[in-house]
Amino acid sequence: MKKTYKFLIWMAALGLFAVGSCTSTKNIPYFTNLDDSLKHSRVPQAAFTDPVIQPDDILSINIQTIDPGATAAVNQQSIREAALGASSAGNIGTQQVSGFLVDKNGEVEIPVIGSVKLAGLTTYEARQVIREKAKSYFVDPTVQVRFANFKVTLIGEVARPATYTVPNEKLSILDALGLAGDLTIYGKRENVLLIRETDEGEREFVRFNLNSSDIFQSPYFYLRQNDVIYVEPNGSKIASTDAARNRTFAILGSALSVLIVFASRLL
Repeated sequence: MKKTYKFLIWMAALGLFAVGSCTSTKNIPYFTNLDDSLKHSRVPQAAFTDPVIQPDDILSINIQTIDPGATAAVNQQSIREAALGASSAGNIGTQQVSGFLVDKNGEVEIPVIGSVKLAGLTTYEARQVIREKAKSYFVDPTVQVRFANFKVTLIGEVARPATYTVPNEKLSILDALGLAGDLTIYGKRENVLLIRETDEGEREFVRFNLNSSDIFQSPYFYLRQNDVIYVEPNGSKIASTDAARNRTFAILGSALSVLIVFASRLL
């Protein structure tokens, strides 16, 4: 009889443990396919291609000459448009973006110079185009062009989900995750989703496995403006928010307690 009760207690405890440990804590570290015994290793990296200007982008355009007053109208206009620029809500609040808006025709209206077609060009190519037009109005102009609203959105299991505006066009998925404070312990590292809008107006979905160093070779390693990164919750997070599972866990715990009390009185 005593052996029977002890067997029942052990079986109930085992079942309770199985329910409580049905999730796994593996796949938390990054790049687990790299050999820990190697002090130095090299992994090929995908080539970076400059992003192209698209309608609704906001460009920071600065024209300088020997006489700063000559280009004041152009550069001051960029500052005045700050209130009209796009904004993004990051962890430090709303950020104003100043610059020149690329209209639906892919053109930018620059004071003095006039309308310039920039859609489809990189910022380097746009700089050359603007400089050529500026030569008709200014002496030896120097032109700087960059994206003022290069933004990416990170949602899901990251420390600070938000839309981030960055001044750097060369932004990798690891850089973006760093901006958001990295994945939480509940983030599913082997199945990070990238959502990108193509030039044809379609949505492209790409999966990343942060457990593997193969991510560095992906043609999607470097992000484009308006990319969205979604980090899916792992089994532990899902289980922690599953009300039905929690009820089952509570019932099994109560049953085990009653069984232990009952058995202790009989032994």
